[in-house]
Amino acid sequence: MFSPRDQAAIRERLADLQQDVVIKFFEASLGCPTCPEIRRLLERLVELSDKLTLEVHNLYIDEAEAQKYAVDKAPTIVLTDKSYTDYGVRFYGAPSGYEFATFLEDIRMMANGESGLSAATKARLAELKQPVDLKVFVTPTCPYCPAAVRLAHQFAFESPLVTGSMIEATEFPDWATRFNVYGVPKTVINDSEAFALEGAVPEAVLLEQVMATQTAAQA
Repeated sequence: MFSPRDQAAIRERLADLQQDVVIKFFEASLGCPTCPEIRRLLERLVELSDKLTLEVHNLYIDEAEAQKYAVDKAPTIVLTDKSYTDYGVRFYGAPSGYEFATFLEDIRMMANGESGLSAATKARLAELKQPVDLKVFVTPTCPYCPAAVRLAHQFAFESPLVTGSMIEATEFPDWATRFNVYGVPKTVINDSEAFALEGAVPEAVLLEQVMATQTAAQA
């Protein structure tokens, strides 16, 4: 699945991981045609770093585990650490194409304990009082999508009140239709079109939209 050159590049990118990272993969035996391929991808990936562990769960058999991480769809990937802390970082669908680089950067973020956000953004996110859900719809061939997904995952890692999800639109067409996804990336905040953002927006723009949800919740 990875050429020798790819393997070398991945090993180099993951060489400085400071802590263990657990990749939890929720699959389904029926109705999930991409699950076997994603599982093979993850199996090959964890072979390239002794800091990575893969745990595979059946969405319907391992109900308690799925409920613990609020997972109700397959395929879903949840990134966590060795203490199984849920940072709200989700991948619904394959982290393939341009999104694979995002996946590697998220692993590095999880292992090294740093979101990479600015001090000002961190301070504002610390003021959150209400939960914030960020859904970023993508396709594997979209070159602008990784930046949007990465930012959502950084917000999720930084704040326990934020969940950031990559949603591969072609794997979840009903979900994409529900939120009127006609172009990607599209970030839907708290399942509301009123707070939706199209395109890869800067950190400050996403932050203002996130904080606006707090004002709306108090109204």
